[in-house]
Amino acid sequence: MDYFPLFCRLHSKRCLLVGGGDVAERKARLLLDAGADLYVGALDFSPAFQQWAQQGKVVLLNGAFTEAWLDGCWLVIAATDDDAVNQQVGAAAEARRIFCNLVDAPEQASAIMPSIVDRSPLMIAVSSGGRAPVLARLLREKLEAMLPQHLGQLAALAGSLRERVKKRFNSMAQRRHFWERFFASDRLAQSLANGDQPRADALVDTLFDAPLSQQGEVVLVGAGPGDAGLLTLKGLQHIQQADVVVYDRLVSDPILNLVRRDAERIFVGKHAGHHCVPQSEINQLLLEQAQRGKRVVRLKGGDPFIFGRGGEELEVLAQHNIPFSVVPGITAASGCAAYSGIPLTHRDHAQSVRFVTGHLQQHGEIEWQKLAAEQQTLVFYMGLTQAPEIQRQLMFHGMEAEMPVALVQNGTTPQQRVATGRLGELATLAQQFASPALIIVGRVVGLRSQLRWF
Repeated sequence: MDYFPLFCRLHSKRCLLVGGGDVAERKARLLLDAGADLYVGALDFSPAFQQWAQQGKVVLLNGAFTEAWLDGCWLVIAATDDDAVNQQVGAAAEARRIFCNLVDAPEQASAIMPSIVDRSPLMIAVSSGGRAPVLARLLREKLEAMLPQHLGQLAALAGSLRERVKKRFNSMAQRRHFWERFFASDRLAQSLANGDQPRADALVDTLFDAPLSQQGEVVLVGAGPGDAGLLTLKGLQHIQQADVVVYDRLVSDPILNLVRRDAERIFVGKHAGHHCVPQSEINQLLLEQAQRGKRVVRLKGGDPFIFGRGGEELEVLAQHNIPFSVVPGITAASGCAAYSGIPLTHRDHAQSVRFVTGHLQQHGEIEWQKLAAEQQTLVFYMGLTQAPEIQRQLMFHGMEAEMPVALVQNGTTPQQRVATGRLGELATLAQQFASPALIIVGRVVGLRSQLRWF
């Protein structure tokens, strides 16, 4: 973040606005709305400033800027049409450790003014850090159109109920469930929009009287191969409603950033130099969290039912009558192949595709003869360390050494790396890659030179 987003209480706090023209007027209106004790300094003032001064809303400081104007200030805005003066104000404020906004020079300012959607007490600020103010304005306009005016009334009502909610519900989980039902009530929102306060009060009482479920649940969510844009809408909804998120090392940081801030996050993947958390412990962790009444999301890279052991985890939950559901994800094979420009099937080259785990020694006898057949695509998960054996077995069972292969590391992310070659080179190519990576074998790999786009 170039700027830390922060809402400040300026009521009755001294603020300085340097400038007396049209731009300064717009800034002044915002500061007055916030209840600031506003001082305005300039050589000349527009009629609006003169009227505000007569009404006692602002104090006018007539003349050239002087550092004495900064005495006692919490915030400064430089909004003159003279860049040199604005820079002088900014430097003086910086020396005194006072946050300062410089109009038209955000890169040199210690504070910026965002575009605002005002549904007081609900406030939404949109900022591009000064890089694209028109984009921020367009986003604000979209939000203005999307968000009904009565949201402020709903937020105000919620504020008045906070103490009642604390007394009625003991646990944070219960309170969260109540508030989710409160804000999801279309009838309550419509009553406020219609100005029907008695009906709104009756609906609130109904919400307090309705029983809240204490039973926990687990949702198995596929996070996809890495690109946060590939997370499904339903998956996003679940991770933003979860009390606890249990995730592995294949879940990317951009996806974790979408998890609700106050949700508990439990990492069960692999640290450098440490082993993975045993599957039995993960199963028990999910069970214990759900038995405490928590809404648990088990967030797994790719798709949880494609080499993700999702079925094993759900079996344990089913044995203990824990409610569960599954949100599929885009599996690594599909995502990595698409972002590499490699179609997994093609009428001329591959009429079928096989997903194979690279942990060959753990899964019994592999039918290499069938894998080595023509007109199909092979995708090996977790196959880097077994690349020499994959190469040897496929060639031993008849696949030609010239068969195209590709290795994809960190697929679908900005760090994606792809290398193509021939089956006879697979073991050598694999030495140049690190996990997570996939191995794709088949004639469709030859189409990458034409179809690569990412």
